[in-house]
Amino acid sequence: MKGLARYLPILEWGKQYDRAMLGSDMMAAVIVTIMLIPQSLAYALLAGLPPVVGLYASILPLVAYALLGTSRTLAVGPVAVISLMTASAAGSVAAQGSAEYLEAAMALAMLSGLMLALLGFLRLGFLANLLSHPVISGFITASGILIATSQLRHILGIKGGGDNLPELARTLASNIMGWNAPTLVIGGLSIAFLFWVRKGARPLLMRAGLGPRMAELLAKAGPVFAVFATILAVIWGNLEQRGVAIVGAIPSGLPPLAVPGVDLDLWSQLWVPALLISIIGFVESVSVAQTLAAKRRQRIAPDQELIGLGAANIASAFSGGYPVTGGFARSVVNFDAGAQTPAAGAYTAVGIALASVFLTPLLFSLPVATLAATIIVAVLSLVDLRTPMQLWRYSKSDFSAHAATISVTLAMGVETGVIAGVATGLLLYLWKASRPHAAVVGRVPDTEHFRNVDRHKVITWPHILSIRIDESLSYLNARWLEEYVLERVAEKPELRHVVLMCSAVNAIDASGLESLEAINHRLCDAGISLHLSEVKGPVMDRLHKSHFLDDLHGEVFLSQDRAITSLMRADETRAAGEDHWHARGMI
Repeated sequence: MKGLARYLPILEWGKQYDRAMLGSDMMAAVIVTIMLIPQSLAYALLAGLPPVVGLYASILPLVAYALLGTSRTLAVGPVAVISLMTASAAGSVAAQGSAEYLEAAMALAMLSGLMLALLGFLRLGFLANLLSHPVISGFITASGILIATSQLRHILGIKGGGDNLPELARTLASNIMGWNAPTLVIGGLSIAFLFWVRKGARPLLMRAGLGPRMAELLAKAGPVFAVFATILAVIWGNLEQRGVAIVGAIPSGLPPLAVPGVDLDLWSQLWVPALLISIIGFVESVSVAQTLAAKRRQRIAPDQELIGLGAANIASAFSGGYPVTGGFARSVVNFDAGAQTPAAGAYTAVGIALASVFLTPLLFSLPVATLAATIIVAVLSLVDLRTPMQLWRYSKSDFSAHAATISVTLAMGVETGVIAGVATGLLLYLWKASRPHAAVVGRVPDTEHFRNVDRHKVITWPHILSIRIDESLSYLNARWLEEYVLERVAEKPELRHVVLMCSAVNAIDASGLESLEAINHRLCDAGISLHLSEVKGPVMDRLHKSHFLDDLHGEVFLSQDRAITSLMRADETRAAGEDHWHARGMI
C-alpha cells in the first residue's frame, strides 16, 4: 500500500480529509474558477486555438493532477508561455484555424505528457537542471515581451502576426493605419481596469465595508467583470457592426473524449518542441510548487510531479486540449484562498465544466480585445527588468546566458531562444570548469589555517609551495592544473616540496589522475617532492585502486598544517645532519 501511495499521493492525503478541508478546498475552487474562465479563453486565443479549447484544457488535466500530483496547492492548466510555445510549434506544421492545427496542439499535449511521465518513472527529474535560473528568467522575460507585443494587434483591431519581435513589429507597423477606434477603447480601458483591480480593488472594497475574504474574492473576479462589461458594451453599442472583433459562437458542453490519433510523421516534426515544452513547463511548475510547499512546511516529490504533470497533459490530449502546466498566478491564488489538498483542483474542474455547459452562450459577443487585455496584464508581470543588472554585478557569465536567451528569443522565436540559452549556459559552464580556481596558500600567523597569499597576510616558505585546488579534477581541467603547478614551480628556484591541498576535490577522474602522475614525474625529475593533503575518503579510495600512491615521490597528509609541520621538521633534521657532516669535514 505504501508503494502504491508513492504513485497515487491521493491515498496519503485522502486519509486525513475532513469537513474543514472540504470547506477550504471548495472556497478556493470557487475563487480559482472565477479567475480561470477568462484566463483559459485568453490563453487558447494566444495559442491560436478556439477559445473553448482553453476550457477543455482546464477540466480533465486538473482531475488527473489531483490524483497523481504531490503539491497541495498547485493549479494546473493553460499558461501564457506554454501557449506561446504551442502556437509556435503547431504553426510550423499547420495553418491556424485548421483541423490540422488543433490536431498538432493535441499531439503536443500527448507527446509532452508521455515524455514527462517517462522522465518521472525513470526518476530523471534532475535533467531539468540543464535550464539554469538565468536561462529560465531570460526566456520568461523575452516570452512576456513577445506575448504582449503579439496581442497589440487585437487591442488595435488590426491584422498582424509573427513568431519573433522583428516580424511582429513589421506587421504592426504596416497595418497600424487601419486601427479601429471602438476596439482600441475597449482594449485600452480593459487594460487600465485590470491593472487597477490587481492592487486597488481590494482596499476600496474593504473601505466600503466588505470583509477581507469577500473583498479578495471580488478583486480576483476583476477579469470576469471586464468580460461581462465589454460584452454588454458590444451588445448595446452594436459594436460588432463597427468593426469590433468578437469571439463568436463557443460550443457548449463537456470536452469531447477521444483517443488522439498517432501520426508518426507529425510526431517526428513535433517531438523537439514537445520536449522543450515539457522541460519549460516542468521547471516553471516545480518552482511554484516548491515555493508554496515551503510556506506550509510541506514537501513535493519532483519525480512524482513529472508523472502528475505528464498525466495532466495526456488527459488534456484525450479531451481536445493542448499542453498545460502549473501556473504561478492561479497557484498563488489557490494557496491564498486556503486550498488544503489537490481536491481543490478537482472541484475547480467541476466549476469549469459547469461553465462550459451553461455559460458559453453568454460569451458570443465577448470582444477579442478583452481577452488580449487579459493576456497583456498577465504576462507583463513576467517581464523582469531588474535581473539583468543584478546578474551583471554578480556573475558576468550568468548575465551572458541570460542576455543570450533574451536576445535570441526576441530575434528568432521561442524554440531557438531556449536552445540558445541552454547551449550558452553549458558552454559557459564548461569554460569555467576547464579553468577552475586554484590558489597559492600560506599559514595564517598563530593558527593552523591556510589562506590565499593574494588575499591575506600569511606565512610562506621558499622551499615549500602550497597550492589549494578548489575544484574536482576531470578531463576538463586536468591539463590546466599541470600548467598551473609547473608555472608556480618555475617561480621558486629554491623549491623542494609541492603540497596540493585537496580539501575541495570531490572526485578525480582518469584524466585528472593522469595529470597528477605527470606532475609527480616532472617534479621528481627536478628533485622536488609532490605531497597531497586533506584528501577526502572517497577520493582516497579511488587512488588506492591505482598505482599513483605507490609512485608518489612524497606523502599524503591528513591536514595541511600537519603537512607543513612535518616537512619543516624533516628539512630541519636534514639541515642539521648536513651541518654535522660539514663540521666533521665530510661534505
